Amino acid sequence: MKKSVETIMNRKVPLISKVAYGFGDVGCNFSWSFVVSFLMIFYTDVFGIGMGAVATLLLVSRLWDAVNDPLIGSLSDRTRSRWGRYRPWLLFGAPITAIVLILCFWAHPDMDYQWKVVYMSLTYGLLVLGYTCVNLPYGTLCGAMTQNIDERAQLNTSRSVAAMIAIGVINIITVPLVKYCGDGTLSNAEGFIRVAIIFGVVFTGCHWFCFAKTKEVVTPPSRKSYPIGQQLRAVAQNKPFIMAVIGQLLFGFILYGRNADLIYYFKYVEGNENLFSFFSMVIILPSIAGAALFPLVFRLTNNKGWAASVFSLFTGVSMIILYFFSPNSSPVMFYTFAGLAQFFFSGFNTAIYAIIPDCVEYGEWKTGIRNDGFQYAFISLANKIGMALGTALLALAMGEAGYVANAVQSENVQEVFHMAFSTIPGVLWVITAGIMLFYRLDKTTYNRIVKDLDHKIDEGWKGAPVESR
Repeated sequence: MKKSVETIMNRKVPLISKVAYGFGDVGCNFSWSFVVSFLMIFYTDVFGIGMGAVATLLLVSRLWDAVNDPLIGSLSDRTRSRWGRYRPWLLFGAPITAIVLILCFWAHPDMDYQWKVVYMSLTYGLLVLGYTCVNLPYGTLCGAMTQNIDERAQLNTSRSVAAMIAIGVINIITVPLVKYCGDGTLSNAEGFIRVAIIFGVVFTGCHWFCFAKTKEVVTPPSRKSYPIGQQLRAVAQNKPFIMAVIGQLLFGFILYGRNADLIYYFKYVEGNENLFSFFSMVIILPSIAGAALFPLVFRLTNNKGWAASVFSLFTGVSMIILYFFSPNSSPVMFYTFAGLAQFFFSGFNTAIYAIIPDCVEYGEWKTGIRNDGFQYAFISLANKIGMALGTALLALAMGEAGYVANAVQSENVQEVFHMAFSTIPGVLWVITAGIMLFYRLDKTTYNRIVKDLDHKIDEGWKGAPVESR
């Protein structure tokens, strides 16, 4: 029996499921945020690999993503089990990915240089694949838990708040934990692998909790298997989804490029790597508050893309101002604007992920094809391409400026770190704010589309004409 429109639109997700869904992103960050913030400095300062090789790896690995992201997305859409389409990937993929994470941080300082590069490339490639097998189905899971746009906003708020807490905890504890588990410095191999083991266990446990306490209730329509070409043409007609992909590309480029720079900035510009932990502790409460503010801004704008634009604008302005202050000479102003930048960024982070499941319904209404995992694969790929470009350009700029591991850096190198921390991401966030204004799928339009889908009126899954304002 077909469920009523009221049932679909008013279904509430249990609180424990919202909490569990948030814990999924806690797990994701105990792998990926750890990798983004610390793998580059592990490669250069611990493993002894040059910046050129690291930059090349980060760029070439995206070709691998171009293959595995759509493949995993399509496979997850086709998965049929007693647990649903997406949850089984969390159950089985998490422990395998945790093992590969540990291997990535297993340094071999005495290995010949060419074999270091081979080992780095193989383990990183496997990590990217493993993370895709977990994170992509996890992200798609939100759209399978409910079609209620407000419930989805709450799920993504839970996810973002949990992620901000996890990132804060990781950034606060990692430097002292690596030192404690090793020889008292940040340049030791033993400390990194022991921390990787701890974080791998957390990664697995969080995803198992998410698997256990969530439920897929949105059943896709009975359909044939669509060829890749037909799915690509359907995606090309989904204008809100294209804006979401552009937003994720910019998001990955700005965020991960800056995150990779953070530990270098505090170690080599401010002269104290321990400031990274204090900086992370200061911004953790603004992170939580900013993520929690998203539902209010969404209600005011009635448009998740416009909410993202508001947050992005103020993130950029705060980061540009941050350039003029230092934690050593002007700590009050430095940490004030650092907190503001993180507050607004957390709101953007929540908004940009809240957009994604709504685009699935729009695509289904527009084309008759519902392919949650396939669409999320392109979201994931765009984010990773952005990350690769951001981190690789940072590595290339560092190499060009004359970076030398574990040494006093030249003024040119320090300026690269300083601008990558503040002005460059600041300007890019302002540009992103303007771009996100072109996202036109508002709440009123979305609700009408869901009703059209429920009634299945008109031909080929298309409902009454609804303008995407």
